[in-house]
Amino acid sequence: MPVWPRGAGSGNTILVTIGGPDSWERRVAELRFSIEPHGASVVVSVQGELDVTSSQRFDDCLSDAAADSDQVILDMSKVDFMDTTALAVIVAHWRRQVDEDGQFLLAGARYRHTKALWITGLADRLPMYDTVGEALAALAGTGSGATGSPGASEPGEPEATAG
Repeated sequence: MPVWPRGAGSGNTILVTIGGPDSWERRVAELRFSIEPHGASVVVSVQGELDVTSSQRFDDCLSDAAADSDQVILDMSKVDFMDTTALAVIVAHWRRQVDEDGQFLLAGARYRHTKALWITGLADRLPMYDTVGEALAALAGTGSGATGSPGASEPGEPEATAG
């Protein structure tokens, strides 16, 4: 018989025990969001898995960040998994920020998480940087790591192969 801790909700660690001496446990990774101001910008850090079960919380977090600043950096360096629903949330917030004359940058995103952006050509338009520091420098106008075409040589880019 399953045992569920009271109050287990999205973002909590859930311990599931199925009866008898041959019980097994499965831990679901806790998803964490943080919003931290950096001058005129805010950095949203995500740790864990972004999927259909967390997409509303992710959307709400990015909305809160956008309400605080028109310069949002999404730190994805600690994202373990991301599905297309999370990618859709990212694209929607990027478009909203741009439509409102703001900026939305990705930092630390791995290629496996942004592959769909490359396939669709959006990676050439959505600014991506290796680190939060590089993204903050780009917003400050120092150009550290920035190129004329946002995302053109940034972290999510697939490596070139000799033809």
